[in-house]
Amino acid sequence: MCGIVGLLLKNPALRPRLGELMVPMLVGMTERGPDSAGLAVFTDPAADSMYKLSLYAGSHAVNWDAFLSSVRAALPGEHELRVVTNHAVLTTGAPPALAEQWIEANAPELTVLSVGRTIDLYKEVGAPADIAKRYDFAKLCGTHLVGHTRMATESAVTPAHAHPFTAGHDFCLVHNGSLSNPHLVRRKLEPFGIEFETDNDTEAACRYFEWRMREGDDLKTAVQRGFEELDGFYTFLMGTDEELAIVRDAFACKPAIVAETDDYVAIASEFRSLAHLPGVHKAKLFEPQPQEVYSWKV
Repeated sequence: MCGIVGLLLKNPALRPRLGELMVPMLVGMTERGPDSAGLAVFTDPAADSMYKLSLYAGSHAVNWDAFLSSVRAALPGEHELRVVTNHAVLTTGAPPALAEQWIEANAPELTVLSVGRTIDLYKEVGAPADIAKRYDFAKLCGTHLVGHTRMATESAVTPAHAHPFTAGHDFCLVHNGSLSNPHLVRRKLEPFGIEFETDNDTEAACRYFEWRMREGDDLKTAVQRGFEELDGFYTFLMGTDEELAIVRDAFACKPAIVAETDDYVAIASEFRSLAHLPGVHKAKLFEPQPQEVYSWKV
């Protein structure tokens, strides 16, 4: 049992309040996921030719100023770094693959959590309220976000196993449920050069959908192909730079509810995480139907 939350703001005037509106949603899912929590927030895109890499240092003591100086000396382009405790977002003019390779070789204590032009990602072990406070989630601004609270059922409680999972650029996925065939999915993808970082079943789904999109599918088509490939019980909530999407399996046994108004689309595992939102008493409320992909554009 885990908790999922998503929020897409249709009204640009609300975007400075994205984090403020989200925090009660995430904390409201604590009982469903007390082990760890995380979120991906989609912001205004980085400047042309620039990319953002979300970095995680864990318990390592990192001299971030020295790290940035080393990046500037070694990699082409302009570089900026925004630090939030043991997370940081590196905005770089270097090709993102080159930046990732350099970090792996020269700063192995750092983990790259996400890559893209709009996505920032944070995740950690602990109570959702503590994580939200530690990383000042209430001050986040942006167009939309995807969040998760985890109760581990099939893999370890570590930051690496926390959600969201990412693959490619500006794509993330959170999951409530359990897949029965993630190893079959891995064996299908590994011959294409796709590498896995954990044994978590959710990572298999995330990398499968991203692979299909690299092959030319849009997100909806990729998810529909997944109905034939991914076996188990699931509610998937996904974010890209331009949309928020949710789907439930054929049995729809994992809960989800959507509230839609002229100002926002809000999604959670239970209504209590939506009850504080402005105007929710007038919202269109519904539960996503089995094997139907719902998506909303920014």
